[in-house]
Amino acid sequence: MSTLLTRVTAPGTMAQVRHVSPVRPGAARGLVAEVYAQVERDFGMLAPPVIMHSPAPETMAACWLLLRESLLASGTVSRVHKEVVATEVSAGNSCPYCVDVHQATLRGISRRADPGLERVASWARSSGVRETAERHPPPLLTGHSRELVAVAVTFQYLNRMVNVFLGDSPLPPEVPQGARGAALRLFGLVMRPAARRSCPKGDSLSLLPAAPPPADLAWTRGSGHLEGAFARAVEVVEEGGRRRLPESVRELVAAQVAAWEGHPPPGLGRGWVEGVVAGVPEGQRASARLALLTALASYQVDSAVVADFQRGEPDQGALIEVTSWAALTAARRVGAWLPLTQSAHT
Repeated sequence: MSTLLTRVTAPGTMAQVRHVSPVRPGAARGLVAEVYAQVERDFGMLAPPVIMHSPAPETMAACWLLLRESLLASGTVSRVHKEVVATEVSAGNSCPYCVDVHQATLRGISRRADPGLERVASWARSSGVRETAERHPPPLLTGHSRELVAVAVTFQYLNRMVNVFLGDSPLPPEVPQGARGAALRLFGLVMRPAARRSCPKGDSLSLLPAAPPPADLAWTRGSGHLEGAFARAVEVVEEGGRRRLPESVRELVAAQVAAWEGHPPPGLGRGWVEGVVAGVPEGQRASARLALLTALASYQVDSAVVADFQRGEPDQGALIEVTSWAALTAARRVGAWLPLTQSAHT
């Protein structure tokens, strides 16, 4: 069923991606083919947020490890709870595409009212700003809340990438506004079989070599598949950042993210970023601007920002690796401030 769905949806799926040309399913080889096969099997179709990474195969594998092992892998927290987190984090990051996908999936798999879901939603809504996150401990026991934190961090990453490379909705633009609700309900029904299927933990880990977890991933310790997935993904994405960005640009972005506590940048436009990059050598400003915007205001990345970067670096893999590094740098910052405090609520 998943292969058939991919064949039917592939042309529209490819057309949704902007700035890069994803590898088509029939042309996929090596690591790309391996990732595509797992995405079809476990997600139910080739998801645009994953395949848009395909010009950089290892980075795509890293993205898939994060998504699969946090959201899809069976654990102590239900898929319903995880979809609530995905939806609320995406709303906080102004990512309407991800809101549509995960809200529709949630409606497709959840038919019963559950008062516990509002506690999870409230926590997820508060998680993206440090001061509110510290006042809202996770609503489940520590072992369970680690899985919710993993989903939150994954969507802090994915939302940023989606804002750069995808539009506002998974629906084709020709779908009339009045038909959107029905179309999204149908989408949720299509996603239901895969969302209800059990996915064994750790199946994606073999796609990338093992790596030691950095200190800021201490929250993953003892979780097995999550620790392995996040450590492997960070290693690959960091290597991409080192390959594509000068050390001075990485240090500038890292310093800005380290001082960031979740609030949007000041002002209505991109004036803030121009002030930050003013002291950067002219030949490095395009990459610094793109990385800073991706990390701290991904909704402000437009075709002009991307084109400016690509004039100096036309390789599509470079665009993926730079934005991925910036997005994961910001996502890791959020993960570092989310507590794993034990709660009486179960």
